[in-house]
Amino acid sequence: MAERAQPVSPWPGIGAAALVAALILGTLAAVALRAETSGGFTPADWAALRFTLTQATLSALFSVVLAVPVARALARRRFPGRRALIALLGAPFILPVIVAILGLLQVFGRSGWISDILGIFGLPPIRIYGLHGVVLAHVFFNLPLATRLVLQAWQEIPAERFRLAAQLGCNGMAMFRLIEMPMLKRTLPGVLAVIFAICLTSFAVALTLGGGPRATTIELAIYQAFTYDFDLGRAALLSALQLALTAATALVALKFSRGDGFGTGLHRALRRWDGGAPTIDVFWIVAAAVFLLLPLASVVISGVAGLFDLPAIVFRAALISVLVAAASTAVLLLLALPMATAVASGRYGLVELSGILGLAASPLVIGTGLFILIRPLANPTTLALPVTALVNAAMALPFALRILVPAARDITARHGRLALSLDMTKWTFFTRILLPRMRPQISFAAGLGAALSMGDLGVIALFADPQIATLPLQIYRLMGAYQMQAAAGGALLLLLLSMGAFWLLDRGGRWHAEA
Repeated sequence: MAERAQPVSPWPGIGAAALVAALILGTLAAVALRAETSGGFTPADWAALRFTLTQATLSALFSVVLAVPVARALARRRFPGRRALIALLGAPFILPVIVAILGLLQVFGRSGWISDILGIFGLPPIRIYGLHGVVLAHVFFNLPLATRLVLQAWQEIPAERFRLAAQLGCNGMAMFRLIEMPMLKRTLPGVLAVIFAICLTSFAVALTLGGGPRATTIELAIYQAFTYDFDLGRAALLSALQLALTAATALVALKFSRGDGFGTGLHRALRRWDGGAPTIDVFWIVAAAVFLLLPLASVVISGVAGLFDLPAIVFRAALISVLVAAASTAVLLLLALPMATAVASGRYGLVELSGILGLAASPLVIGTGLFILIRPLANPTTLALPVTALVNAAMALPFALRILVPAARDITARHGRLALSLDMTKWTFFTRILLPRMRPQISFAAGLGAALSMGDLGVIALFADPQIATLPLQIYRLMGAYQMQAAAGGALLLLLLSMGAFWLLDRGGRWHAEA
């Protein structure tokens, strides 16, 4: 009876969720079984654990501490370009990691812009490799995320609270202590936990900026156990440790994300009467914008010269990246759409839970399990590209569901009863009602998945051979061979492909908006 009362069938979504759970949990089980054959942790493994926790803690602390004044300045000031700057804060999320790292090297590296300026005054150049380089890169990626999250919490404070505080004569410090500080106490622990979890699974940053054995993360140690020692037991044991750390941090982040809120209001536009010293707010806004724009500008400036003189192997890698991103996006939509429909059609919490399993397992952990499962049956390097596309889709699935599920619920609630009264078939409702109205969300999820897959440097590093490489891996190889001009051109090409894929797919679902 309950099944007939639903306008869409949940079974395709349940099947997709089962496939996702089998992929992630099956690979984790393979890792756990293989880990039993390992001889235990070595001193190098314990050193990797200490460095992982240290860099994740420092990265999260610096990102959140710096995000508070930037978010407060954005909440208090209105200026031309404010919306564009806030939108820019979302760019590092889809920015290819290897592109950002190359930009940071060109700005903060030993031969970078800042080192050249220091040389004019007889000062030594900056040494970016090591712990401080890893933390700098993580702050570049996570400061915008922390700022967006804190700014969102600031904007959720009812405007009536600020109006009442102004009527009572509260100055800036009193308003901060009575209104803003309680909000920060509820918000910052969750933001810290989220960024800490992101930094735990860092691979490309540690691979390029680690600078030696003393700056090795657990993810990098897994990669080294594969490529250098081919010790599957040690790699599996490290993967199990990585999973435990990430799952524990995800639970902490989930606990802190369930706050009590900040009360309700009349949903008026937020207005502040505690303007304070505008110079301080301007400083933080300009400093954040410069910190984000300089590395991107350096990639564009240095990449233009080498873009038209790239070797053929770079364009071949670019074509491979486009094909992998297209396959990954197709798999992502084939999984996410039926799962979102199933969640919207009723109480199928397990479907949604299976969709967020990717947040608890890193790509290298899943890649380790797939390598262990595939190796007895076939040569894993021959399946490098399909495996990369599959894992990239699984990693983007939690974000796609967060985009699709609210829209699917709203459309099902609005049109479901009418469809049932018209005796509309479930397939007709799905194709004629649900999909057309979800086109903006579908295109946004597709663009996000394509951009994330295009810039990924993770699983492909485990499986690829010298003849097969995606564009991020090829850029890393060029950097390792000190072909920085070609690497800069490849980075600009990757930036154009990633942002172009996101823009084209996202815009493709919104073409009718201006009609």
